[in-house]
Amino acid sequence: MTNEIAIPTERGEVRALFDPPGHDCHAAAILVGGADGGFEGPAESLYPALAADLASMGCGTLRLDFRIHKFPNDVDEGVYDVRAGLAYVERLGVTRVALVGHSFGGAVVIDAAVGSPQVACVATLATQTAGAQRVGLLAPTPLLLIHGLNDIRLSPECSRLLHRLAGEPKRIVLLEGATHSLRQRREDVRRLLLHWFAHLLRPAAPAP
Repeated sequence: MTNEIAIPTERGEVRALFDPPGHDCHAAAILVGGADGGFEGPAESLYPALAADLASMGCGTLRLDFRIHKFPNDVDEGVYDVRAGLAYVERLGVTRVALVGHSFGGAVVIDAAVGSPQVACVATLATQTAGAQRVGLLAPTPLLLIHGLNDIRLSPECSRLLHRLAGEPKRIVLLEGATHSLRQRREDVRRLLLHWFAHLLRPAAPAP
């Protein structure tokens, strides 16, 4: 069941749509869009579809809207919002979080994940490089970069550069025929993310 929520912060409320995790599941994904925010994501409303997919896996989803909508947007302010989202789900008992961001949001989730033990993995969709300079500090948190080879707004070289700078584990997927919105390869993006979630949102095995 999707709940519309407002997360209070010292800088104002952060609006979000929250699907809580299932019984005894302590994993969730936080999904953010580009500079203009919103809840739908790229690729013709990919994020509601992912929320439904994750619900079937027992995982929760927080679709988070940025407080500030402008071009260019402020990465630091976006990071503040995502960390407010991380604190919100942590209070509810979520211990493993996947962060996903499109375009501007890609840089935001990379920076927000640095130094956060709660973040199990990060995925970017057609990310920008500005604001993602700390990508080398993300390891050992796994990073997945997805980019369309026909993106003329943010060149696929943006993801190639971040992949070169990132530590392991990391993966880059460049999609033929996909533009900045990735709509031409929507179902491929969806499958890639679901495989990423299924593998990395599982609880860590207890030490022997």
